[in-house]
Amino acid sequence: MGKLIKNHWARLIILTAAAYQVAAGVHGYFWPKIFWDFLTKNLDGAVKPFPILQTINVIAGIFMFAWEWPLGLLAGSWLHRSIEARLVVLPMTILVSALLYQATNAALYYLVGMIVYFWAYSEGEVVVAKPWSLPPRNRPGKV
Repeated sequence: MGKLIKNHWARLIILTAAAYQVAAGVHGYFWPKIFWDFLTKNLDGAVKPFPILQTINVIAGIFMFAWEWPLGLLAGSWLHRSIEARLVVLPMTILVSALLYQATNAALYYLVGMIVYFWAYSEGEVVVAKPWSLPPRNRPGKV
């Protein structure tokens, strides 16, 4: 068996969360609801009468999907290869998706993906420039 490449696993989790977030944002246009409305009604202005939070969720989901797949112009760039940048952007994406009632599952998926990315970062993994390829192997005894 091979070694688990955690950044590939995290990428698949984040892709799932991004697809879910886009679907939840679109669903939120028809049934607007803040997840935290049982505690306060102060946040209701973010979803109705103007769908601000739903639009932010759709844009954030499309951006995360384009970043993780990656989109042609992002492939191989420093942004695509940076786990640190993902660890900075993901908490903001989690917050946006946790506010919308329909996107709370996406927030949980993002949280799991962020934990796996942190695990990959702490073990020194790198995201290779060519998407979905394997990192070069360091063979003992070879120079």
